[in-house]
Amino acid sequence: MAASPRQKLSEITHHIQKLNSGVQVPCNDTRVAQVTFMDQKLSEQERLCQAATALLRVTRCRKDYEPLITNLQSLHGHTSCSLSNDSEIYLRHFLPELGNFTQGMYRHLGHPAGH
Repeated sequence: MAASPRQKLSEITHHIQKLNSGVQVPCNDTRVAQVTFMDQKLSEQERLCQAATALLRVTRCRKDYEPLITNLQSLHGHTSCSLSNDSEIYLRHFLPELGNFTQGMYRHLGHPAGH
């Protein structure tokens, strides 16, 4: 049985918490493209796609981020997105932002629309 979007979001959030619980996140000083998770003009799928795209560029420590990338890609489906490298952010700052975004989506999915 395939995992529900809610379950995938939960896995992403837990994986990020696990990465953050160590002394430092793997490849913490790697720079990745900044995703504007708060940009309401972009759909959630586009922002998930951008997050996956940013993480795909982390070539060292790939095995640490593979579960995140896989879940992000399955959540955004086949949404295409573009991501500019104009502003970059350290991975150690990127992960908490991604975690906050997926937690927010998780909570949003837990409440039927209109409540």
